[in-house]
Amino acid sequence: MKLPSLPTLLAVAMFANPLLAESVSDIVEKFDSQKIAALDAYLKANPEAGDKEAAITALIEASAAVEDSDKMLGYLRQKYDMMEKGANADLEMLIGGVVQPLLGSYLSSGDSASAKTFIETVKTDLAAHPMSAQINQFLEQLGAKLNQPMVGSTLEIAFTSTAGEEIDLSKMNDKVVLVDFWATWCGPCVAEMPTVIAAYEKFHAKGFEVIGISLDQDMEALDKFTKERGMPWPQYFDGKGWENAIAGKYGISGIPATFLIGKDGKIVATDLRGPALEAHLEKLLSDG
Repeated sequence: MKLPSLPTLLAVAMFANPLLAESVSDIVEKFDSQKIAALDAYLKANPEAGDKEAAITALIEASAAVEDSDKMLGYLRQKYDMMEKGANADLEMLIGGVVQPLLGSYLSSGDSASAKTFIETVKTDLAAHPMSAQINQFLEQLGAKLNQPMVGSTLEIAFTSTAGEEIDLSKMNDKVVLVDFWATWCGPCVAEMPTVIAAYEKFHAKGFEVIGISLDQDMEALDKFTKERGMPWPQYFDGKGWENAIAGKYGISGIPATFLIGKDGKIVATDLRGPALEAHLEKLLSDG
């Protein structure tokens, strides 16, 4: 019996039944869920399909859209296993397209053990590549993040702010708090700051706070920047740059580095960018 093609299966899954959704996001989520079911069925019935890699790529995208991190991890690992390694590996596709998001998923789920094991696997798989030394250096930089606090961890942060205010994260358990390691000289930090400011303005009244951990060495530059940009939240500053005491305590080797703390005092997300921060705050601070 001839199996239906991948496009046919997707079309059937997505349009077989009328949708009674309440919003655009409901429609998109339902389509993505149906897409995952159809693609899983397709691969189960046809495990050696010529378009298997295309199916897995689509599964990665759909599982990311519905925020099913467990499924996405599995699909990313399948894609990694299918791709060519060794001397002829396509580094852009392999590292940028699979290894980085896979490690990011491990970090987001707090599974540092699997992440460390996977890094060693990649090093071994790419040992014959002409750029193996650079690859290993890059992987070690990614691996440094494994020593940082993970989702589910707690942070112990207490200090006197640049404004003379006593700050103690342990006493803010009725708040949702973003701990932001940053610096005025950090381009990506500055680029992301409007997002943090907008989130603060929108959610502060609902219980959202921000704590800045500045890796600056110039107190005057820091004060000027925060005043000009409208950043009223407390800042930790010790003038030591990369030797910053709190950054060192938590293994911060790159900035911006952010940790979103829930009302239970535990990290619920790390390194949120753009709309992702607001989306998490909507869930954590909803009236319901």
